[in-house]
Amino acid sequence: MRCPFCHAVDTRVIDSRLHADGTQIRRRRECVQCDQRFSTYEMYELVMPRIVKSHGERENFDEDKLRRGFERALEKRPVSTVQIDACIQRIKRQLQAESDKEVPSRRIGEHVMAELKALDQVAYVRFASVYRSFSDVTEFIGEIEKLSRHD
Repeated sequence: MRCPFCHAVDTRVIDSRLHADGTQIRRRRECVQCDQRFSTYEMYELVMPRIVKSHGERENFDEDKLRRGFERALEKRPVSTVQIDACIQRIKRQLQAESDKEVPSRRIGEHVMAELKALDQVAYVRFASVYRSFSDVTEFIGEIEKLSRHD
């Protein structure tokens, strides 16, 4: 690690500790040349798969887009940001565990629907109505009946 003060290449680690929620390591370092001390933070970077849209276009995974989908479905519902974050993290872990380099966007939609179904049934029906392109009220009723049978 290069020293931020004298730009020497040789530094040594004095102390290492877990930081934040255990996803970062804080390292206290000392420059061998100028004896200045500084901290660095290390965190892992997991590669998310590329998303294949229904019309064949490919795009990078976008966590903000996923979050906006959750927030739209959960608008004015009693669900906290912490709960939304947990859903997003579970979906990301599932995608990483599948270890595919490319994932159809429909798979992400199915993951979102599963999370919403467990989290808030009203939000689930909202999301399903758009995701599955409900064309009339009978499709809403059908989805609500399915939910009622599983309770």
